[in-house]
Amino acid sequence: MRLSVLNGSNLQFIMSPRVILLLFAVPLSLGFGLMNGSLPLSPAEVWQALLGQGENTASDVVWQLRMPRVLAAFACGGLLALSGVLLQVLLRNPLADPYILGISGGAAVGALGAMLFGAGMSVTRISSFSGALLVMSVVFGLGFRQGERNIYRLLLTGVVLSAGCGALISLLLTLTQGEQVKGMLYWLMGDLSHPEGLVMAWFVLLLAGLCASLFSGGLDVLAGGVNKAAALGVAVDRWQAGLFFAAAALTMMALQLGGNIGFIGLMIPHAIRLLGFHAHRWLIPLSVSVGGSFLVLADTLARILWSPLQLPVGIFTALLGVPVLLWLLGRRK
Repeated sequence: MRLSVLNGSNLQFIMSPRVILLLFAVPLSLGFGLMNGSLPLSPAEVWQALLGQGENTASDVVWQLRMPRVLAAFACGGLLALSGVLLQVLLRNPLADPYILGISGGAAVGALGAMLFGAGMSVTRISSFSGALLVMSVVFGLGFRQGERNIYRLLLTGVVLSAGCGALISLLLTLTQGEQVKGMLYWLMGDLSHPEGLVMAWFVLLLAGLCASLFSGGLDVLAGGVNKAAALGVAVDRWQAGLFFAAAALTMMALQLGGNIGFIGLMIPHAIRLLGFHAHRWLIPLSVSVGGSFLVLADTLARILWSPLQLPVGIFTALLGVPVLLWLLGRRK
């Protein structure tokens, strides 16, 4: 499949007001996250802290507390948005999201099981990854059994496993007592207060985003239908398997970074399409940029609205995302 090439018309499109406005959300959200918290900072104080010229207190707040969390939120949002784009191509459904195949359910069962037995953060993350990997293996094994691709069976397997994992999650919450319940609920609704593996998450996001952008032409063809893609010479089986593993890997990385944060993988790519960007050479970078910026905004609001109490960020991704998506749907012709 021919790689996407940047030409004059593409450069003109990049300079359109809509694209500039969406890309401007990246520095705006990062600055908003760095300035706001229990100790508000002015733009000048943040800038001086970034240059290493400000007061020690402001520098410590920016570099040790807020910068890791802001970068973690952006990476997690970008991973979920990119995973949503790939899954919507794989399943040929604009309402598919990264959690539809049961991966988040498996991760949640693994994480909550480890928390129930009092495991530390490292063991909890390993258990979460193992649960997600187990569910991913079962879904792929049944969806692509003996080389036979069946997207509908893959989707149905994911939905069934999600329901089973949901029942196990309810059982684990019922068996848990005391303060452990609060920690479990925070993980289930998203928590970016303890980001680990930040460098790896950014590496995966940049690598996956670059690869997906380079092969955006193949994604456009595959999104038009399997028969059309096969007639144009696309190796459909390999593309579908690659999309599944890529989306699953991106979802697991996001789960390891911020817990079970929903709605971004569904809403962001769909919102970008409603704004008129359907070609994947634009849909991919814009979804990553807007998804990351959106989660930074939601996480900052979760930190400051009821300070010093920090709310789970998943609450705000839904509260902010639902009205925006409904507004976009309402104004679509």
